[in-house]
Amino acid sequence: MPLQYTGIREEHMAVRERVGVFDVSHMGQVETSGPQAMQRLQRLVSNDVSRMPEGGAQYSLLCNERGGVLDDLFTYRLSETRFLTVTNAANHERDLAWMSTHAQECDADVRDRAADFAMLAVQGPRARALVSGLADGALPERMHAVSRTLAGVPLLVCGTGYTGEDGVELLLAPDAAADVWRALTEAGATPVGLGARDTLRLEACFHLYGNDLSEDRDPIGAGLGWACSEQTGFIGAEAIAAVRAQGPPQRIVPFVIEGPGIARQGNLVVGGGVVTSGSYSPSLQCGIGLAYVPSERAAPGTRIQIDVRGTVRDAVVSRKPLHRKDT
Repeated sequence: MPLQYTGIREEHMAVRERVGVFDVSHMGQVETSGPQAMQRLQRLVSNDVSRMPEGGAQYSLLCNERGGVLDDLFTYRLSETRFLTVTNAANHERDLAWMSTHAQECDADVRDRAADFAMLAVQGPRARALVSGLADGALPERMHAVSRTLAGVPLLVCGTGYTGEDGVELLLAPDAAADVWRALTEAGATPVGLGARDTLRLEACFHLYGNDLSEDRDPIGAGLGWACSEQTGFIGAEAIAAVRAQGPPQRIVPFVIEGPGIARQGNLVVGGGVVTSGSYSPSLQCGIGLAYVPSERAAPGTRIQIDVRGTVRDAVVSRKPLHRKDT
């Protein structure tokens, strides 16, 4: 995935205003299948898998015994006993090994499917209309997935994304990806690279593993307690329940820089805390980011200062998402 095709700002605004397409084939896939596939996945991931219907999608976390986050994942329930989980590229081999070696008491198989799929994300206010014009049937609702044929290619269409805009993600055979990419761009989708993918997800306050999530961070402090159902007994549930009861010492917050300057990962928050993601926002035209700060300083409206390479920048804690479609 290139950093950019024509320019980060142009690609970013194409997604916000029209429709863009991302080649995210670097993402990994793991299939869990068998009579007790649901039970095995329930033990592995943080959300309540039993609540996911056939054709449904669910966000969850893969955690270690201490409650640290190994990865954040999307899982699609393809049938009663078959699930497909999308992993972050850098974590795929570790995730696969973890999922393969844990919860083995359940009668279900865990299989690497990363080589079997390419993945294209079509995002933006016109994304669904564009994809609908190429598909042989209705597109799924958000957080659902259906099998369709698009531009003559059979694929899985998923109502998910990483931009804060409406759209779909397409999982398909790698040797068919170029044809589908060509059909999408010829229909009007703008190719979008990694740079705009990062600014878009940051405006939406979506986490990036390795920046905002890690084994040293718990889901409660990361604001992802909603994706944890401790009563299911997933690995790490007890540790996470303890943090939820006590309250985390730090919480992640979105912030907006007041005035010039852009904070970056690793910049320290004066008085405690650290920036985990930061960039210039093409939509808001200012510096934005995510940072962990002491819980008592996490309320929206709290003023903070960030040491940006020796220059202290004033910022304010904001609400999620930073970019709203009505503004």
